[in-house]
Amino acid sequence: MRADFYLIDKPRFREQPLLLACELAKKAYAAQQPTLILTRDHEQAHALDELLWAFDDDAMIPHQLAGDDDDAQTAVLIVPPGVDTPDRPLLINLRDHGVDRPCQRVLEVVAADPAARDGSRERWREYQRRGFELHKFDM
Repeated sequence: MRADFYLIDKPRFREQPLLLACELAKKAYAAQQPTLILTRDHEQAHALDELLWAFDDDAMIPHQLAGDDDDAQTAVLIVPPGVDTPDRPLLINLRDHGVDRPCQRVLEVVAADPAARDGSRERWREYQRRGFELHKFDM
């Protein structure tokens, strides 16, 4: 298992942090990795759904909010809290706590605000305790 922490640094991502989640979803789709994006709440899920349609004119990422009958056929599922979905090998985590469901790889999006990074440090230690291979990338 592997956990990659993407630390927001570039102005583009500082202004609109969900863009980083879109870029990660785009790469996952290109690599044919079925992906779950775990959002903090329903509002963030809807905002991400809209942004995935519009963030890149050259990219078409099949995605939807989780909970429909065709979830299994959709490459990227956006999962707000309280919605059950089958596990997938790749998770993009936008929540304030670590992922506790089976997966091969977790992508953690870390806020630009240093005060907001405390939770990511806790998640790093949690994944480390669980034996994940850990990596950090400045974005």
